[in-house]
Amino acid sequence: MGRGRQKAKHTKIARELKYDTFNVNLSALEKELGHPEDEQYVDKWADEYEGEKA
Repeated sequence: MGRGRQKAKHTKIARELKYDTFNVNLSALEKELGHPEDEQYVDKWADEYEGEKA
């Protein structure tokens, strides 16, 4: 496959990814991942790195 054809194919794929709108059911995804809505997120590693700078 020539470079021109390969570049055109990559450009086409990039455009599809950029401009297509994907319908994602976020509530179903959240249930699948097992993160309950009422539970607070706690970073269990936060206190371990308090003194370090980023």
